[in-house]
Amino acid sequence: MKTLLSFLAMIGIASAGSLKIDNGSSWLKVDCKATGHSWTAKLKKFTASASGDEATLTPSAAAFSWSFANLDSNETDRDAKMLTWLKNPSGSWKMTGQWKDSNGQQYVKGPITIAGVSKEITIPVKVNKSGNTMTIDGEVWLDTTDHSLPIVKMLVMSVNPKVRVYFHLEGSL
Repeated sequence: MKTLLSFLAMIGIASAGSLKIDNGSSWLKVDCKATGHSWTAKLKKFTASASGDEATLTPSAAAFSWSFANLDSNETDRDAKMLTWLKNPSGSWKMTGQWKDSNGQQYVKGPITIAGVSKEITIPVKVNKSGNTMTIDGEVWLDTTDHSLPIVKMLVMSVNPKVRVYFHLEGSL
């Protein structure tokens, strides 16, 4: 009986936990560049979920979804033009796999859907736990032409189709 209780306790320790995302502490940003200037846009509202093994900090599931209408570049006119350029105002990403490399770097992969076009991406992430608080940070470069979006050009200016996407998720277990 004691062995059975020990076994059940071990299963409980290694069980998957769900992260309750704190939207006030979590964020997603996109760095963009154009001829002569650059800007950062912040996603004001999104839905995120993550779960995994609390002891090893290994994710078992993760997903993001958002509306590009909530992406704020601090310039209303640019934001409106971006929505017209995107044609489809929603985006999403869902984890389909994860692994660590020989140096211990954690990676997650899955399809990201932008403008109705999905493309598999790999994101290096850093997962930390302090008490009941867990954070997940990641960064990836995306090429908007991979999602059938044209390069924006106006007179002598053009917008670089490669954008840096980075995020910080924070929540309680």
